[in-house]
Amino acid sequence: MNEPSPVWAARLLAARKARGWSQRDLAHELVRVSDKPLPEVDSLIRRIRGHETGAHRPDAFYTRLYCAAFDATEDQLFGTTTVPVPALALPSLAPDADLYERITRAIEQPSRVDLATVQWLEHCLAEHRRVEDTIGSRPLLPLVHAQLTTVADLARGARGPLADRTVTVLAQYAQFIAWMCQDSRQHAAALAWYDRSHAWAVEAGDACLASTTLNMRAHQAWSLGDAQRCIRLAEASRWHDGRTTYGVQGMAAQMAGRGHAQLGEANQARTHLAEAEDLIRTAAEHPEGEPPWMYFYDEGWFLMQRGLAELELSDGRRAAESIERGLSTLPESYRRDRAWFGACLARAHILQGDAEAATAIAIDATPDAVAVNTYAVIELQRAASELADAGSSGGKAIKESLISAMR
Repeated sequence: MNEPSPVWAARLLAARKARGWSQRDLAHELVRVSDKPLPEVDSLIRRIRGHETGAHRPDAFYTRLYCAAFDATEDQLFGTTTVPVPALALPSLAPDADLYERITRAIEQPSRVDLATVQWLEHCLAEHRRVEDTIGSRPLLPLVHAQLTTVADLARGARGPLADRTVTVLAQYAQFIAWMCQDSRQHAAALAWYDRSHAWAVEAGDACLASTTLNMRAHQAWSLGDAQRCIRLAEASRWHDGRTTYGVQGMAAQMAGRGHAQLGEANQARTHLAEAEDLIRTAAEHPEGEPPWMYFYDEGWFLMQRGLAELELSDGRRAAESIERGLSTLPESYRRDRAWFGACLARAHILQGDAEAATAIAIDATPDAVAVNTYAVIELQRAASELADAGSSGGKAIKESLISAMR
């Protein structure tokens, strides 16, 4: 496994991705803000690539240019002075003077951790979750790893009622890291972090988080083609019923449904999906009662999950209908997920024999797939092969689109 990038390199990459800029866009922006002549754009792109991977740290001149381009301070981008917790350069995460002092004091002496510090960490995690929807997991993994180290120190120092809450935050960080490892195709690391998250959730007495972690492990099993384990983990998640929310229960039911669909068991799959739909509709009546990590899980999201199950069952019409309806509710900022479900929608149209629609949808999903979702790239390559095997020119068009986006 490759060594993780330095935190400053991760911040730099995340800052660019959050703005939707390519490296070429950033090169042009550096030229714009510079008061001195700069190398040719292609040379600048190579320099940017070296900075973003952590191979070379920017010198003072390029540090100033990056700060000007991103309208950020040197500390926000490169952490050149002591900061309480490594984080993205987001205005919503900047603590005021009093909170800054509280966080710093708690880090220096974890037994002094207080509620305000824990609440800021919860807010920090929530903000990073939402940014990850847009920029993908790669830029955030080093940052969130660094944050978790701080939270672990604070959890050891917390006392009384605050101890359970701090361990719950620690479990949430571990779950988020597990998800990002899975999204980055680091499956062994993902499994280890899911197990750690589950253990911390049980320690804190948080049934919703313990159950969700089992659901996410079920999703990992499904993504690896292990349908039996997917079902078993989803069933294990239901052991917590009675102490979990309707949304968390609905996630377990739909994971069981997807596992049965992967086995080709249509009746069992659709029975579980019908139960999941009822649970998720009930949860939607009181969304404020759901845990914060379930922010994305609504009826539109469930429709897309149903579409995945129908795709497994080779019912292109039902799959396309569900995925299209779900995608219509998904905000544009969810770039990673729009790429994945767009690729799945293309394959649903292939099942229906509509090569033209499949090709158009696949090409539309390609830029975001290449930028933030390797799973979507694999699904698009699969769609291209299926179209080529069917004698459609769409296969070649999709492959050319992928090659162009990867340059």
